[in-house]
Amino acid sequence: MSKSEKTRINLLIDKLINEGFTRDDAKALRRISMTLRSWYTAECGTSNDYASWSIERIGDNQRPYRVTRYRKGECTTTPISDRENGAIKRLNAIMQSVPTLSYFLQTDPRGCALYILRPCDIPEGKKAESYYSNGIAVY
Repeated sequence: MSKSEKTRINLLIDKLINEGFTRDDAKALRRISMTLRSWYTAECGTSNDYASWSIERIGDNQRPYRVTRYRKGECTTTPISDRENGAIKRLNAIMQSVPTLSYFLQTDPRGCALYILRPCDIPEGKKAESYYSNGIAVY
């Protein structure tokens, strides 16, 4: 990790602390955001010359599976642990410590997955999905 990256992370942690989170909670929020970004990337899927694979929720209980589709037509499904719901449960527990704040999850893997929203970040009567980038990007 470069010195400038460490500096950016420390500034993020300090900003979260200034909003009312503990240092441990701020670090946990960052880990949650990284977990969710990785999950959302896997949901979009990837491929190589032999197969493509992604995470899909299957069945009535929406249990997550890694689905692999081989170029020759075969398809396999492998159950995986639900890291998304686990991360969201941890996030909800942390957010209870600062009730004036809320969060937005951006499921597009090309950017930050978690934004912490202050009351002033979203105009009255507007939706978070249009203004989430006014919040604190937790990367």
